[in-house]
Amino acid sequence: MSDAEIGVFGGSGFYSLLDEAREVEVETPYGSPSGPLTIGDVGGRAVAFLPRHGREHQFPPHAINYRANVWAMKELGVRWVLGPCASGSLQKRVGVGDFVVCDQFVDRTSGRRDTFYDGPEATHVSSADPFSPVLRGLLVDACEELGIAVHRAGTVVVIQGPRLSTRAESRWFGQMGWEVVNMTAYPECILARELELCYANVSLITDYDVGVEGEDIEPVTAGEILRVFADNNARLRELILTVIPRIPDEPDPHCAQALSGARF
Repeated sequence: MSDAEIGVFGGSGFYSLLDEAREVEVETPYGSPSGPLTIGDVGGRAVAFLPRHGREHQFPPHAINYRANVWAMKELGVRWVLGPCASGSLQKRVGVGDFVVCDQFVDRTSGRRDTFYDGPEATHVSSADPFSPVLRGLLVDACEELGIAVHRAGTVVVIQGPRLSTRAESRWFGQMGWEVVNMTAYPECILARELELCYANVSLITDYDVGVEGEDIEPVTAGEILRVFADNNARLRELILTVIPRIPDEPDPHCAQALSGARF
């Protein structure tokens, strides 16, 4: 029997979700996850929660053990995963405090362990459409119901960190038409897909990135990011608690059949 069916990764400033929960320690073939997972009930659904940075924010983005975190969710029986992230905006039309339900990513990380399939069986999972359309639709609909400013789609460019972008890098990202920049959406999303988990990212905009055209923007500080995220934590929590009871019992075939045809 599974311990949980829905998983939530907490981002910067989002370290707790469940009011009444039990802790579970999970060891994986890839080492330890970012901490113990908490499991509780939301609207009759069993939910597992894990702050990806650890409860004390001790793991910077490039040092998170993403494989262990995602594997631990799978080990507990999770089939659906929500991955909120604090993010910067690359476009003036995407305002601070907006939510972006991303449909694409661009990977600008380096050196992260980003696959479960190191051989000997060659496995190539399609990432053409990396996020669950079913879960994305539920997030967008709930945002609109709750009066949260939401963008129905967007591309997140994921940088390595821990440093923030230069003005030139940020300007390039924006000129490419990408909407969001953060440090944690990848490889979390593709690792979930490799395990046939249905995953969706919701990016909470905490600042304008330094290259946004037509804006004289001072470099953002970590404290400012956390302040804006903390100010919006109640809305994010309300969104997640609204969506969870609406998630179907049966998984989205787009994700649940991700390995079909992927192996040689």
